[in-house]
Amino acid sequence: MEEGLEFCLKGVTDVPNKRSGKVRDIWEIGDKLAIAATDRLSAFDRFLTLIPYKGAVTNLTSAWWFERTRHITPNHLLSVPDPNVSIVRKCTVFQVEMVVRGYVTGSTDTSLWTHYKKGVRNYCGNVIPDGLKKNDRLPEAIVTPTTKSDEHDELITPKEIVERGLMSASDWEDVKNRALKLFAFGQQQAKEHGLILVDTKYEFGRTPEGEILLIDEIHTPDSSRYWIASSYEQRMAEGKEPENIDKEFVRLWYRDHCDPYRDEVLPEAPKELRLELSRRYVNLYERITGQGFPYEACKGDPNTRIHSNLQKALS
Repeated sequence: MEEGLEFCLKGVTDVPNKRSGKVRDIWEIGDKLAIAATDRLSAFDRFLTLIPYKGAVTNLTSAWWFERTRHITPNHLLSVPDPNVSIVRKCTVFQVEMVVRGYVTGSTDTSLWTHYKKGVRNYCGNVIPDGLKKNDRLPEAIVTPTTKSDEHDELITPKEIVERGLMSASDWEDVKNRALKLFAFGQQQAKEHGLILVDTKYEFGRTPEGEILLIDEIHTPDSSRYWIASSYEQRMAEGKEPENIDKEFVRLWYRDHCDPYRDEVLPEAPKELRLELSRRYVNLYERITGQGFPYEACKGDPNTRIHSNLQKALS
């Protein structure tokens, strides 16, 4: 685990026509895309730090879920030539992120708890009942969409989505239903592994042939919030935060040490914090998939390894 700090994948180098998102590097390979999941950690609409093995965990976790949710919706995944890289079908991406929530929680500006504690009861077109405490379960899962942006995601209602031309009414209903089915399946699978899938986000796109696909990632510790099921009730009764297995405890650390939305320079995350999040990410992968994390396949300089594996895959 220690050596992961030396070999974090900050970004893929020497690749033509590359574009970079918050945590991924993307480039074209003919009629396909190669997407590299880096070890960059993003929250509060900005880069925070590097987390060892994070990219490999999110990429491989997504691949596991993509294969097991094809009965709900087709997706863009074609192959995984490297722990950090997926080859996918090209899509025109809907500029809406489908955030599905099962609990009242969160610490960012767009989180449900941030708005609920201020008295908001109509949230992204969903009516939320009075009397809920932080981390309480909602009566039913809800879809709370946001705009998709590399700068700042904004809450939006289904009506506004259609009015702005971001999606048609029929496409909205289609992807909303797929998102809710994916979330229900994810919650059931998580429960079987002693976890609670609290909330998550999905993204969808349309192929040149007109097919709508699930894209980006699914049920990773980067895009999702997970709690340990066995201790949830007791910790709630004691007024404590649930045991989490995602990046929320890092968000809370930054909240305690700075204003992550407004401070120009953020404090450096302590080494132990970075290593602890790495352990949690790997733990989630192993609990969900039932497989050991492939440390051997992640060894060495990540850029050299990625270029070599891609060459083999495309030769």
